[in-house]
This record gives sequence, C-alpha cells and structure tokens, in this order.
Amino acid sequence: MSAYGSEVEEDEQETPLLHRAHEDKVHRVVHMVYKAITCVFVELLNDLQRCKGVVLELKPVSYLSLSLCSRPVAPVCGSSRYGLALLSSYGFFVVYSLRVNLSVAMVDMLNNTHQSSANHSGSACPAHANPARPKHNHTASVYDWDSETQGWILGSFFYGYILTQIPGGYLAGRYGPKWLMGFGILGTVVFTLLTPVAADLGASYLIAVRVLEGVGEGVTFPAMYTMWAAWAPPLERSRLLTISYIGAQLGTVISLPLSGEICFYLDWTYIFYVFGAVGVVWFVFWALFVFDSPNTHPRISERERLYITSSLKNELSTSAGYIPWRAIVTSGPLWAIVVAHFSYNWTFYTLLTLLPTYMNDILGFSIQQNGILSALPYLGCAVFAVVSGQVADYLRETCQVPTVTVRKCFSLVGKETQPGYAGILLGITNTFATIPGMVGPVIARALTQNNTIEEWQTVFYIAAAINLLGALFYAAFGRGTVQPWAVHAPPSHGD
Repeated sequence: MSAYGSEVEEDEQETPLLHRAHEDKVHRVVHMVYKAITCVFVELLNDLQRCKGVVLELKPVSYLSLSLCSRPVAPVCGSSRYGLALLSSYGFFVVYSLRVNLSVAMVDMLNNTHQSSANHSGSACPAHANPARPKHNHTASVYDWDSETQGWILGSFFYGYILTQIPGGYLAGRYGPKWLMGFGILGTVVFTLLTPVAADLGASYLIAVRVLEGVGEGVTFPAMYTMWAAWAPPLERSRLLTISYIGAQLGTVISLPLSGEICFYLDWTYIFYVFGAVGVVWFVFWALFVFDSPNTHPRISERERLYITSSLKNELSTSAGYIPWRAIVTSGPLWAIVVAHFSYNWTFYTLLTLLPTYMNDILGFSIQQNGILSALPYLGCAVFAVVSGQVADYLRETCQVPTVTVRKCFSLVGKETQPGYAGILLGITNTFATIPGMVGPVIARALTQNNTIEEWQTVFYIAAAINLLGALFYAAFGRGTVQPWAVHAPPSHGD
C-alpha cells in the first residue's frame, strides 16, 4: 500500500542524516541516543508506532531531530475514526430505540377493556399511585388483541433479525459495510413509520412489518464490526468500540421512559413518528460523513490514515474471498464468544421484554413509572461499559497487561481474535445470541402463569445461572489475540 511505501521512503531519506557529522556537540549526543533507541525498539516502532504513549518522530531536515512527545500518534479531536465512533453510536441509538419502543406502545395500543383488566389489585406488593392522564384529543386506534397475539407481535422482530446475521457479515465484507448498515437501518426506519398503518390493517400486517424491521436491523452489528476491523487501531479498539456500542444502551435507556411519556401526553402513534424521524436524520449524516476504510475517506488527514493502516497491517485479512470455514467453526475462542454472547442476551431480553410486566404485576408500578424504572439496568450497563472500556485500554497501554487477561476480566465480547472476519463472526455469534429473544420470554411466561413472587424468582435465578456459566466458559476458553487462521488466510486480491 502507499501508506507503507511512504514510511519506507521516509526512512531512506533519514539514513544519510544518521551518518552526517555534527559540529554541535548536542547533535552528536542526540544522534547517539537515537541510534541506541532504534537498535532496541525498531521492530516495535515499525509495528505499533508507539511505546507507552510516547511517539518517536524522525524528521528529514538538515539535522537529526528527535522529538519525544506525549500526544497520541494521531490526534483524537476532530479525527475521522472518532467521528465514525460517534455516528455509529447514534446509529445504534436508533437501532435500539426502534427495537424496544413497541413494548411500551403496546400498552396504549390495546382496548380499554384489556387495560382495565390489568389492574394492580393482584400485585404482590402494594400498588403505587397512578397519575391521571391529561385530557387531549386521543385519535389513535386501539385493538382487541389477546395475549397470544400480543406475544407474536412482540416476538416477531427476532424472527426477521435472525435471518440476516450471517448473510449480513458476508455482504459487509463483500460489498462494504457503509451502505449495508445505512440502508439496513433506513429500511427499519421506513417500516417503523408504517407501523400505525400496519396496525390498522390487522395484527398479521403488523407482524409482517416487525419481521421486516428485524431483517433490516440484523445486518447492523456484522456491518459495524467489519467496518471497525478497518478503522480501529488495536490499542484504541476497546475505547472506540465502547463509544460506538454505548449507543445501544442509550437507545434503550432513553427510549423506554420517553416512549412512556409520549404515550402519556400524546398517543402511541407518535412514538413511531418521533423515533422514525430521528432515524432519517441519522441516515443523512451517515451517508455524508462515513466511508468504508481510511483509504477511501477523502477528508481524513494523512497522519491519521498512516497511523490506522500501519497499526492494522499485521491483522487485516480479506473476508471477501477465501473464508476458512473449517477453522472458524472449530475455533475454541469463537465458541467462547458465542456462549458469552448467548448468556448475556438471555438476561438482556428477559429484562427487556418482561421487566415492565414484573413491575406491573408484582411490584404494582404504573406504565409511566415502568418506563423509567425499566431503563435503570441499562443505564448501569452503559455507565459500566464506558468505564470498563477506558480501564481496559489503560491496562493494555500503560500497565502492559495481556489482552486476553483484560478481556476475561471485563468479559468484553470483542472480535480481537480475528478482526479480518469480524463481520462474519459477529453474524455467527449474533445468530445464536438472538435465540434467547425468541425462546426466553416464552419460557419465562410459562413459568409465571400464576404471577407469584416465587415463580418470578425462578425466572431470575435461571437468567443468573446462565450468565454465570457463560462467564466461566469464556474465562476458560476465550482468547485475546488474533488467531493464526485469520492472519494467514490466502488473499484473493489486493486492497
């Protein structure tokens, strides 16, 4: 690549400077220090371009300049890679807002006879005060859907979501992740805006729309992992991915209470209109400012481009040509990620789909209070994700803690084991991780037919046990290094 060629040319320009006689004694001392450092750390500097956050800059001027500075190799402020992190975070905010808002809207979509029957008289705990709704022109339709129909509507999203996990990873590697993710989310936005119309046509139409929303969202995570494989320097990967995927937590944290307030003060149709409009704005920014790789970005600085490509040159491999399927499906570290991802999503979807019901039937909270209280676990998850990402990078960069140790301690399910095939691999893991969303709520509702505290305790005990087993499995078999089959895969063409 031209990036690597420019580094070689720079070194060749500096070679005569190393042997030039210096009249100034200071220059000779600097030259000796430079020669000693390069003899010891030349390989490290060529591969990583950093040593504990200190950059060695060699400038082809009339004399040798040795500049030791504490600033990053490529500035963070105004950088393209952190701009990508913010826009992808915005994108995942949209993704999760569109995913969870129906669970709140469903309460307001049902006929009053259904709502009145769901009172707090049977709650195990004393009922909490339910504020009177303000008077306004309530023009939205309501429907007489039984509990079985409601279950199919709420779960239909995941039947579409699971279909595009593995194809999404392959298509992202083949055709590029930018437009795959962009049009995937845009399609979900369009069907979200059509949700009120589909509901008026009938439950089957609404189920079909939700399935199509799942199909669109199914490509987002594989596409984004493929993009980060080309954009995230190894020592900044935890930080960048934390910023990117924090949007998913924020989407849940914000959309749950906000959807409740929209229902309370307006009506349920505005939930889909508001979040749909937010998604349209995101697509415009994504189309204008995001590109598949540093080499195709027209506005990235040369310094940042060289920093990213040189730091990834020993990790990148193409997923568009040869794919080592046998090595992938027999990879122990990959299955460690699958198990960890499955166990995490079991608790995630259990709380996401059933916590409002638990709050209502057992604890006696109203739907408006549900929105706020149901968001608290995801708020805690978001805060911990930010802190753990920063601490993980600090331990790796400053304390020299091995990557595998950091990953296992924080249980961050990343794709550092094989970044070149990140999109395909996330498609595989997310396929398995979608199963809890399809079967978890069904099992939980089967265990809580009488809505007793003991039955709900069983649901939470099962979720806790699955999480513990997933963490133990990942600690035993997880790895934090690039797997040999990912590095040495035979390339199909040059990038």
